[in-house]
Amino acid sequence: MQNELDSAGLPMEVKILGVNAIGLESGNASVTMNRDLPWLQDVQEQNVWVSWNVVWRDVWVLDADNVPVAVYNLTEHNLADPLQYAEFKTILTNVANGNPP
Repeated sequence: MQNELDSAGLPMEVKILGVNAIGLESGNASVTMNRDLPWLQDVQEQNVWVSWNVVWRDVWVLDADNVPVAVYNLTEHNLADPLQYAEFKTILTNVANGNPP
């Protein structure tokens, strides 16, 4: 999906990345092996998962001001389903175009 968004000519750049929870650092090597998804590790000083009330497999969509505008959970929405893939891509495209998700 990242490649599709990169080539869509959107007015705002869309970047997809992962943020791992504190305490799950041991899995970072296997998660990133043979993948090009940028992967960040949450740390106690930031504690993003707690401060944002993140649920496992949440995708948080931020607007141009880095304000969260939508949350799309990949456990509830399987991106292997073409309709859910299209739904999520539409959310990202709308936000990149400055519209509500």
